[in-house]
Amino acid sequence: MLTIHGVTRSRASRIIWLCFELDVPFLQIPVIQAYRLADADAADAPLNTRSPEFLKLSPAGAIPVIEDDGLVLTESLACTLHLARKHDRGGLGPADDAEDAKMTQWSFFAATSVEPDALTLLFLHARGQAQSGEDAALVAAAGERLVRPMAVLEKHLSRRRHIVGDRFTVADLNMAEVARYAQDYAPLMSQFPAVEAWMKACQNRPAFKKMIEARLAEPA
Repeated sequence: MLTIHGVTRSRASRIIWLCFELDVPFLQIPVIQAYRLADADAADAPLNTRSPEFLKLSPAGAIPVIEDDGLVLTESLACTLHLARKHDRGGLGPADDAEDAKMTQWSFFAATSVEPDALTLLFLHARGQAQSGEDAALVAAAGERLVRPMAVLEKHLSRRRHIVGDRFTVADLNMAEVARYAQDYAPLMSQFPAVEAWMKACQNRPAFKKMIEARLAEPA
């Protein structure tokens, strides 16, 4: 059975959403981020990203990690791409080499051009920490930098319903999970109606709702 190491309140959410889409059973081992603990090294600390047994799987100390038929794989978007190829070629996964390349391209675009600044919006704006001062300036700068990649996505989605092909795929899932970090920042998102409509459609999927319910059920 597929094993997912990581709490749902992490990038493991991407893999869990995909597994719900594919109806792939999995065992989840809830490794928590060390920074969320008062003392991650305490003898009674829960399994976390600094625990020696976890570091054997992930020397970088980062979640999620999957174990799949002897394969140990880190990096959440690599995990989703692997699982979509393995379990649903021509569905959520690529039908051919060209689609595979495009799904990889858009996933890398999400990770490199969107995620860093989107995370700033999540941690400082969405959690109410950027009312004024330096944090507010960081949020404004992150939002401004995101205009360029979001404009690319807006132009792409203004002509089609999905990122790759004519169906919902792992490319949509990967991008939607990254863009979710920024979706509560109205000064940015209000500029991109096609992206907002696409995000709404992605998040209306039953598998997403099942994942987000599990995510919200975990302690914050």
